[in-house]
Amino acid sequence: MKKYFTIVLLIATFFSNAQMQPLKIAANKRYFATKDGKPFFWLGDTGWLLLKKCKKEEAIAYLDDRKQKGFNVIQVMLLHELDVTDAYDDSALINKNVATPNLSGKYNYWDNVDFVIKEAAKRNIYMALVPVWGGNIKYVSVEQAKTYATFLANRYKNKTNIIWLNGGDIKGADALDKWNALGSTLRAIDKNHLITFHPRGRNSSSAWFQNEKWMDFNMFQSGHRSYAQDTSANETLHYGEDNWKYVEDDYNLIPTKPTFDGEPSYEDIPYGLHKSTDPYWQDYEIRRYAYWSVFAGAAGFTYGHNSVMQFYTPGDSGISFFPKIKWQDGLSAPGAMQMQYLKKLMLNKSYFDRVPDQAMIIGNGEKYERVLGTKGKGYAMFYVYNGRSFEINTGRMGFQFIKTSWFNPRNGSIRDTHISRTRDTELFKPPGKLENGNDWVLIIEKVTFKNQ
Repeated sequence: MKKYFTIVLLIATFFSNAQMQPLKIAANKRYFATKDGKPFFWLGDTGWLLLKKCKKEEAIAYLDDRKQKGFNVIQVMLLHELDVTDAYDDSALINKNVATPNLSGKYNYWDNVDFVIKEAAKRNIYMALVPVWGGNIKYVSVEQAKTYATFLANRYKNKTNIIWLNGGDIKGADALDKWNALGSTLRAIDKNHLITFHPRGRNSSSAWFQNEKWMDFNMFQSGHRSYAQDTSANETLHYGEDNWKYVEDDYNLIPTKPTFDGEPSYEDIPYGLHKSTDPYWQDYEIRRYAYWSVFAGAAGFTYGHNSVMQFYTPGDSGISFFPKIKWQDGLSAPGAMQMQYLKKLMLNKSYFDRVPDQAMIIGNGEKYERVLGTKGKGYAMFYVYNGRSFEINTGRMGFQFIKTSWFNPRNGSIRDTHISRTRDTELFKPPGKLENGNDWVLIIEKVTFKNQ
């Protein structure tokens, strides 16, 4: 009987892992696809300290939860610091040297990394791995970076569910030679996996690496500051909460590469991060970041929660940004539950031909009044954050008859479906009252009758 169950388990594991395919850049260079060409919408979660803080059973619980909520990418640090240990007190490195990974012992730090990667693959989750978190790069030489990247590439090049996130909350200009050494070495050895760069807040990877052959797609970090806080004289860009502007910047660059917000404001973290007395970002604000950026042309979105990203347990030392709840409770935060509806909405429509089109919106507003529009074959969609009325140039779509409906980002439901003849322009009023967080997606679809 024991032998029978072992065989069943092996067969189940094989078929589970067989579903995983390495990701690639789609033919239009705007989005991601699986190896067989199917659309892949990046819905990431920041599990930054997963490898540092979680034992096996905790890692499995986390991955099970994220799988259930529709997340398909986990962004993780391999080396939070150079003396990092895992939950079993195993050191990642010998003498804090990235060129000498600690592989001693019957079960070591890197064995635990392998375990988590394997468990993620069973759940069809990709692991976006940061080789060394940005601030540590000053302790790493170019040669050490090449040696370390060689180790990583050789160890993981044949895993199906790996993505490389070079950098880590840092400007590429800080140690440009070392980041290029990491990226180019990974690319030279690992031909199977995509590579990008995770930048400092209010920056995009495109600022430094747009033309580097090792970088396959762009990632920007819109950051955690509100409009009022984004005034630093040391920053070139002052977009505040308008993360859609980073998408527009990257969208027009040559060569064409996918881009998306790899770190917007986290749910349940203070505005600007550093004062517990400031307001904390709420689920409806995170939804705004998600829909704004995707409708502007992004290839996906990464969500984050303050407690979950650092796997906070009350009493922990070295905690940042004033988390209020333990990480297990943070898993079920409203925003985490709601992200799956965006992924389902995008994958339910014609995918690779989708483009942003803000010219359809007549008299658009600024900041919270902004409406973002996107369209594909036979449809167009518009996101409004605060329940305001807005006017659309429906004649621009070229449909004789249209079906309109309202999609609720809070629960994924659709209401108020209506079929009508297209007019040149039309004013649309979302359900509910005028207030921030009363957000809706207007869906307009082409209707064709049998006698047409």
